[in-house]
Amino acid sequence: MTAIAVVLFEGAEELDFAGPWEVLAAWTTQFPEDGATVFTVADTDGLLRCAKGLRVAADHTWDTAPPADVLLVPGGSGVNAKLEDGEFLDRLRAYSGRGALVTSVCTGALALAAAGLLRDRPATTWWGRLDRLAELEPTVELRPDDRFVDSGEIVTAAGVSAGIDMALAVIPDPKDDPGMAGREAAMAKRRAERAAEGQKKA
Repeated sequence: MTAIAVVLFEGAEELDFAGPWEVLAAWTTQFPEDGATVFTVADTDGLLRCAKGLRVAADHTWDTAPPADVLLVPGGSGVNAKLEDGEFLDRLRAYSGRGALVTSVCTGALALAAAGLLRDRPATTWWGRLDRLAELEPTVELRPDDRFVDSGEIVTAAGVSAGIDMALAVIPDPKDDPGMAGREAAMAKRRAERAAEGQKKA
């Protein structure tokens, strides 16, 4: 079973989370036998105003949310406040430390950088914030031309619509993994593919 948590906060960019959420929710509803679930999580159970004015309420607070195998962090104007939110950054580190696949869309990558999760990793974000990403994490290998960058335990997507491409990539491929055993199998597959690519380049 794969549980996916989509993070919400004040000022989150609507398409950053809504696009991936729709892709992932379609997976959970159309293929229930795969055992995947998707839910939203935020600091509060009250209404949040997103970047373009949409008001949303999360399914869970951080304290009530079930364990998640995948965490998706959107960007938006509200991410700037999250860069200074120590408790929020600690939560990102905790999810990563527990082995969750931590992902970001657009400027959500800045929060991952502020949490130290992009150290010595390739990553991308919205082109207008690539410089800021490098400021927050000088060791990051910027990939400005990539729609999304999969570095194993961390996946970052570029501008808003790239999050949909990333969400599609998170879903295991039934042709290669008939049982769709979940995140662990998908992660093992990605690592093996990268190792093979590295051997070809050597």
